[in-house]
Amino acid sequence: MARKRSRSRGEAAKLEMTPMIDVVFQLLIFFIVTLKQEDILSHLDVSRPAPSDSKPIEIEEDTLLTILVFREGYIVQGRRLSYKALDHRLRKMAKFNRNAPVVIKCTGDSPHGRLVALLDLCAKSRLENLSVFSM
Repeated sequence: MARKRSRSRGEAAKLEMTPMIDVVFQLLIFFIVTLKQEDILSHLDVSRPAPSDSKPIEIEEDTLLTILVFREGYIVQGRRLSYKALDHRLRKMAKFNRNAPVVIKCTGDSPHGRLVALLDLCAKSRLENLSVFSM
């Protein structure tokens, strides 16, 4: 019969963490020192579409409609307008040109409901070129 060898149970092996932490910090410092900012920025380049041959659309200042949304109401081209007057103005503009750009600027304290109501008016008038900004 084969004899079984009995191993003496000694102390469990210890894994020292201090040298491993030292190596990790050395690697971290190495990569930080050797990293170039240009490398990061060169990989963040975005592919842009090729320029079109068509003539760019020029927007005249008369056709651009800027609407400011405040807590108290709406200001269009420097004049305060009521909800009904704004509705009339948007419908009139849509009859003239549905692709006319409409810029909507909201203040930080303006109620969200005012913006939603204005966007509903634009949708009702079928205005398609809207830009919404926060001030």
